[in-house]
Amino acid sequence: MKKILSLFLALTMVICLCACGGTGDDDNNGVRTVKAGVLTVATSPDFAPYEFYAIDENGNHQLAGFDPALAAYIADYLGLELEIIAMDFDGVLLEVSSGSVDLGMAGLSPDPNREDAMSFSDLYYMGGQSFVTVKGNEDKFPTLASANDPAFSIGAQTASIQYDLALDNTPDADIVMLTKVTDIIAELVTGKLDGAFIETAVAECYAVSYPDLVVLHEVDYDTEGSAIGITKGNAELLAAVNEAIAAAISDGSMDIFIAEAYELASGKVYEGLIEAE
Repeated sequence: MKKILSLFLALTMVICLCACGGTGDDDNNGVRTVKAGVLTVATSPDFAPYEFYAIDENGNHQLAGFDPALAAYIADYLGLELEIIAMDFDGVLLEVSSGSVDLGMAGLSPDPNREDAMSFSDLYYMGGQSFVTVKGNEDKFPTLASANDPAFSIGAQTASIQYDLALDNTPDADIVMLTKVTDIIAELVTGKLDGAFIETAVAECYAVSYPDLVVLHEVDYDTEGSAIGITKGNAELLAAVNEAIAAAISDGSMDIFIAEAYELASGKVYEGLIEAE
């Protein structure tokens, strides 16, 4: 419980309630942000252990995960207030590319196809990609190639790297795009999907809560690892974020964030958007 409370206290953040703010020309400790004195971060809280809502014994929810924890670290490192805005994953990509937020932190892979829309930080977490199914379906997929069949429905998150992997590896299958990873899991366990492409750490985390979920095959991907999306043309912010990431890794903070995120994700969680009360 002390670890949970310590992480909750570290994640001091405000959910954006209106569109008003700075002009984007404000200078804070040498970096330009959308709002003066504020680091604005978009995230998609359906991606444990990266970001999700942890629910305590009183039923209260708190945004958790190692992405929000790292966001808090970066904001503190830069001497800025932190504002995290929760949205669907494709919204994160849109907000970063439009310059409406400073950073996008949602388990983003530094996909070269996204480089025209945003800059990417250095990697802060190394992970992989997996093909998953449910118990009883393993024999259908002795190899990853066997999933490339029109008879199978294969899930992937909208606008994600996993969708690209589905197109690359199972182009002949019935590929089903869903907005949230939680929707993919629900469709899998109810038999509406035969398999899905999910980031490995996320799939392993879900398998704790959903014992029927099977992480079956590793999926090759050239740019494994997660980075922070940063609004294009802000070289000072990019450099500052990379400096903060290096500090979080070198002082051991990132290891703590990851361990605490996994611990919280093994308890009662809610993944998806929660409307402001």
